[in-house]
Amino acid sequence: MIRFHALLVLVLLSSVLAQQPTYKYIRLGNAQDVTTKTAAGYALMGGGTDLDEAFKFLCDKGGGGDFLVLRASGDDEYNDYIYKLCKANSVATLVITDRESASDPKVADIIHHAESVFIAGGDQSHYINWWMGTPMQDALNAHITAGKPIGGTSAGLAVLGQYIYSAQGDAPDDDDLQSAQTLVNPYMPRVTVRRDFVKIDLLANTLTDTHFAKRDRMGRTLTFLARIMKDGWSPGPREIAVDEKSAVLVERNGKARVIGSGKGAYFLSTRGGPEVCRENTPLTFRDITVYRGPAGSEFNLKEWRGKGGATYSLSVVEGKIQSTQKNGEVY
Repeated sequence: MIRFHALLVLVLLSSVLAQQPTYKYIRLGNAQDVTTKTAAGYALMGGGTDLDEAFKFLCDKGGGGDFLVLRASGDDEYNDYIYKLCKANSVATLVITDRESASDPKVADIIHHAESVFIAGGDQSHYINWWMGTPMQDALNAHITAGKPIGGTSAGLAVLGQYIYSAQGDAPDDDDLQSAQTLVNPYMPRVTVRRDFVKIDLLANTLTDTHFAKRDRMGRTLTFLARIMKDGWSPGPREIAVDEKSAVLVERNGKARVIGSGKGAYFLSTRGGPEVCRENTPLTFRDITVYRGPAGSEFNLKEWRGKGGATYSLSVVEGKIQSTQKNGEVY
């Protein structure tokens, strides 16, 4: 009987330990939170080399308060970089690796007390699988509603738009999803688009994409837009796609500027739905308008109009992209 009770205790203890949250919280600077005057702003970073100006933008919008980095993997390597760059009360990293952690009230409380939030790169399927539908998601949306700044890079940017490539297909690495694959089969299993993770009004009806020109993602993003329309989510979705080493810094009034040394940002808008968008059949989708904004250009998200860049049109005909640019260039 004693042996049975001991075994039962071990089983119960193992069950409790298995259910305990496994998040990590690493903080640099003042251990006490402060409350500062904040201003809404959105830093949309395309991945690759981090841009000092984008982080300073988030720090300034946060009024020198508490800066929080959110991750699903990795460690606190951003802490020292941001703390040296910005005049912040503190810089902390919160690593949330499962739904139990994302549901812990302490996680929501940490987000609640942050003035600036930055979602790091990684695998956006983890953000969707582990964070969506939890109190952590509610805390992020409360942060945005309160008029506080938020930004993200790579996967962290991919989840900021209303529409999200969730990378939830049969291969874990979204780099394996190539434009050529999606254009010939828009309904291949790896074309997985989700919606409504966070609610930023300026990014409503908008898909956000990253590493754009560097990884030749135009074809797959056109496929995503076609699917959004074909599946009845929107009659006219838009897109903000940012290249590596580039960022779009968005003010609360919708005015944005492009920075960085990459190829900049691409703002896409659709007119009509795809002509052909079905399984195992090459995509036909015409008249997508593209505004290419290099560093130094501006774009107004409310008016969907830019200055200092170039406008052209793209069409997909039987799985092949056609461009009105000189020499048929896509980017």
